[in-house]
Amino acid sequence: MSRRTLKELHADRIHQDKLAVRVAVINLGCVRNTVDSQSMMGTFERKGHALSSVDHADVVVVNTCGFIEDAKKESLDTIVELLDLKKQGRIKKVIVAGCLAQRYAKDLLKEFKDVDAFMGVQSLSREALQAAPYLTPPHYAYVKICESCFNACSFCAIPGIKGKFASRNLEAVLADVKHLSERGVREINVVGQDVTAYGLDIYRRKALADLLKKMVDVVGPQVWLRLLYLHPAHITDELLDVIASEPRVCKYLDIPLQHVSTSILKAMNRKMTYASTVALVDKIRRRIPGAFLRTTFIVGFPGETRKDFDQLLKFIETHPFERVGVFMYSREEGTAAYDLPGRVPAAVARRRYERIMQAQQAVSARLNARFIGQTFKVLIEERVKDEMTHYMGRSEFDAPDVDGVVHVRTVKPLRIGEFAMVRVTGSMEYDLEGDAV
Repeated sequence: MSRRTLKELHADRIHQDKLAVRVAVINLGCVRNTVDSQSMMGTFERKGHALSSVDHADVVVVNTCGFIEDAKKESLDTIVELLDLKKQGRIKKVIVAGCLAQRYAKDLLKEFKDVDAFMGVQSLSREALQAAPYLTPPHYAYVKICESCFNACSFCAIPGIKGKFASRNLEAVLADVKHLSERGVREINVVGQDVTAYGLDIYRRKALADLLKKMVDVVGPQVWLRLLYLHPAHITDELLDVIASEPRVCKYLDIPLQHVSTSILKAMNRKMTYASTVALVDKIRRRIPGAFLRTTFIVGFPGETRKDFDQLLKFIETHPFERVGVFMYSREEGTAAYDLPGRVPAAVARRRYERIMQAQQAVSARLNARFIGQTFKVLIEERVKDEMTHYMGRSEFDAPDVDGVVHVRTVKPLRIGEFAMVRVTGSMEYDLEGDAV
């Protein structure tokens, strides 16, 4: 329940002032929620409240996720746990915020009468700067550049929860990025439901490539810029050129394809076909040599036939992605896909999920083996307990929390939050190991 609490990541911010109201924030769900949770924490500090861990809090705010069934269950379980702590007298108030509260406000009011307040999602401010990165280690941070989505994918509830798509002003984003770079942040992750749509609402054009070029101008030379996430239908040649030419931009593209079968993509309203998907992947490989590609797939979507699934399975072999996440279709009320015919039995979806994961494990192991003998930069994140010569970090090809790590052996101490050059000596399905040089 207390995943990524301040106690774990920023113990120095825990106040001991007994007169202040002590507030803890639990962040659930995506990295965009992380930005919103940090905004809440900044507001609490400005109002004079003391930021705390759950164990020492008077008030606990849980920022929930309501995107798919598993996320909803995690949010509900957390609310139940917090109300139990309140019943025991260990905390005084429980506040439920975020996507679940926005999506199911009436139901939650009836179900959880002991919750002291419900808050929906925060509206995006175009001009305001982001709050300090309370919930990430000092060496990396997230910057949200846009909110919601206008793609209207048939399986997705996000537009109904978040409202209309909105971009932040370029000047505000650049101010955030510059400030983070100046305070020593080494990795800035640029996030949004669809960052490739950035600018369409306020500048009437896809402005991500321009924004990225300007970001490069305001950050220091020892900073990584990483883009999360790119809709495949909106990736421009100009954007690929910026990624290819600028060393500070990670050669890492997170492109949620969701499927490759033309019929399933049409049912999903993804504005892609099998042919256009293959063409995009081939173009990226040509224009950005050595790029790492991450994607997600949904199996068990209504109408997914054995033929559709076999095409997806074959695609993983013929067009291998370095990183793949797989989800079983979650039927969400209020979405266009909710009443689609041809529901796939849960047992069938589970088998398809397991087959995709098994196939990708073999692909990932094969692709990782390419790096043995190579030397590249690794962002050092932690020292393995009780081992002075063993650290863990990430390469530019590994996003925080979702990808693998690099195990680093060294004969001299390394600095957490700084880069080290590492020669790769071994590989596993998802991780690498090597020696600091």
